[in-house]
Amino acid sequence: MALTGFRPRRLLVVVATLFCALVAGVAPASAHAALTGSDPAPGAVVAHAPEQVALTFSEGVAMGNDSLRVLNPQGKRVDRGKLRDLCSGSTVKYGAGLPPGLPNGTYTVAWQAISADSHPVSGAFTFSIGAPSKTAAAVPQEQVGGGLVGALYQVGRYLSYAGFVLLVGGSAFVLACRPAASRVRSVQRLVAWGWALLTGATLALLLLRAPYTGSGKLADVLDLGGLQGALLTKPGAALLCRLLLLAAAALFVAVLFGAYAKAHAPAADGPERPNGSDGPAGSDDSGGAEDGAERRADLTLGLGIGGAVVAVGLATTWAIAEHASTGLQPFVAMPVDVLHLLAVAAWLGGLAALLVSLYWGPAIERAAVRRFSRLAFGSVLALVATGIYQSWRQVGTWRALVDTSYGQLLLVKVGLVVVMVAVAGLSRRWTGRLADAAGQTDPAQAADSAEPAPEPATVPAGGAASGDSDGAALDPVRAAQLARQRDALATARKKRVRDADPVRHGLRRSVLAEATIAVLLLGVTTALTTTEPARTEEAVQAARAGQSPDANQPRVLTVPFDTGGPGGKGTARLDLDPGHSGGGNELRLRIADPSGKVRDVPEVKVSFTLAAKKLGPLPVALRHSGTGHWTASGVQLPVPGRWELSLLVRTSDIDQVTETRNVTIN
Repeated sequence: MALTGFRPRRLLVVVATLFCALVAGVAPASAHAALTGSDPAPGAVVAHAPEQVALTFSEGVAMGNDSLRVLNPQGKRVDRGKLRDLCSGSTVKYGAGLPPGLPNGTYTVAWQAISADSHPVSGAFTFSIGAPSKTAAAVPQEQVGGGLVGALYQVGRYLSYAGFVLLVGGSAFVLACRPAASRVRSVQRLVAWGWALLTGATLALLLLRAPYTGSGKLADVLDLGGLQGALLTKPGAALLCRLLLLAAAALFVAVLFGAYAKAHAPAADGPERPNGSDGPAGSDDSGGAEDGAERRADLTLGLGIGGAVVAVGLATTWAIAEHASTGLQPFVAMPVDVLHLLAVAAWLGGLAALLVSLYWGPAIERAAVRRFSRLAFGSVLALVATGIYQSWRQVGTWRALVDTSYGQLLLVKVGLVVVMVAVAGLSRRWTGRLADAAGQTDPAQAADSAEPAPEPATVPAGGAASGDSDGAALDPVRAAQLARQRDALATARKKRVRDADPVRHGLRRSVLAEATIAVLLLGVTTALTTTEPARTEEAVQAARAGQSPDANQPRVLTVPFDTGGPGGKGTARLDLDPGHSGGGNELRLRIADPSGKVRDVPEVKVSFTLAAKKLGPLPVALRHSGTGHWTASGVQLPVPGRWELSLLVRTSDIDQVTETRNVTIN
């Protein structure tokens, strides 16, 4: 396939645009801990004020005294302001005490917490004491972790992953595949940009941590109190450790592109002279070469060990604060996650280093490409092994792959990896052709060796430019301009010769395609880290499916009536708590006039009938408990089913009406 007019920079712009679209489409971070229950339940109507409000979560969370607030109908906080840890065994439960004697009405419960894997979660619900009422309490509409702060935090996460990949993978490419790349300016810039990107993104995440998990206001990034609080959390401590490790990484990069690059300088540069000696290179004996080889070996070993320690440490800062630190087998999952991140960096970061070497560096050696091919193959094997374990741990079932957001994103990631591996196979074929042609003359290397480096134009003392047959004087500016032109012509000539090699041209195209897919793959991976794991989502759904949506709520019926006589209109409200089959149900009945004011009536009767089982009518013995209020305890409904409730209301000696409603009993 011909690629006339192919422009790598243009394709990279397209890739960046696609990534921005991907990030823009990612929703705010989903909760990785989910609320599985509460007491009172959302929407419940209780007869008396409870002693506390308790919340149950699917996994460990971090909460403070202000994380759980109970607001009265006027919007004023009424809880005691001190959080109670009610956790026991595997149950994660927290509560807030309530004062006695709370008046009737609808109360709002607003809560927020930080999941054990560092992601924020929040929500709100209402319950009523006695009977529902209007409430002025403001219920948060936007989840914590969303908005502009949430979007910036997700961008920071992506950039930190990208910086880690470039820093670790680019360094691994230099040490393990091509030591000569330590002197290539484009590779140096790539690794340096990786370090700068990771450092800047880490600082941004640390400043955004407090508003991301709290107020959601961008101005709070300057709040030193919030920053101090963030540093005391596990994610904040992990980010701080990452910054300390990046200081060591800066020293590593300086040695890699300083002493290590000088040690691998080509012989044409001349060996370094001891004690500042400027004698001829040939005056050294063979011991100098041996000393140089030993020095290179020592530097390689030292940088390899030091770099591995720093890389493992950086990867661990993600493992201890993300998905791997919670859920099943965390002590196995965290080392596996570290290995997974290192394999990703070695593959994708090495690929980026190879790409810039092919496009913006001197001709790369066949042996270096083959070494990277082996490194990439080993990284893919590690990715497959660790990815299978992580998928089992986070997904759990085959159905969850298509029924949950996490599973669907994981399928997209697997698809991208498969495509990338296929393109990598094409790159290996081009690499094999390079190896097959080892005995032939390499056009790229021939161009490098055949074209001598142009000598800069000099101006002798007499004022004539060197090489000027007419002896015309050239000023230094003109001489420098001619030298730059000769350099540009020589570089263009070398590039034309290199581009004429079809094997290397094909290799560059396939490596660029791999890098394009890698950018998208990294975006999907970032989205996965902010999505609720499928296993957690299914567990929450199963917990809620084990009880009907109203299982923890009383059956509430509002029945308008009109007996036809004077003052015969009104509304009856019936609460059957808890609304289960068997005994132990409590029935509360409230009669009100059209304005909502409670009123008494001469007679009211309630009965239940289950026609499917030929049960009933079963009368309920009501007790008048106050103006407009009747109660009954121990209401017996023998079996679950769809019961018919019959309500008789008499407002005078001759005016009465019977209304019926259906109610489902579990």
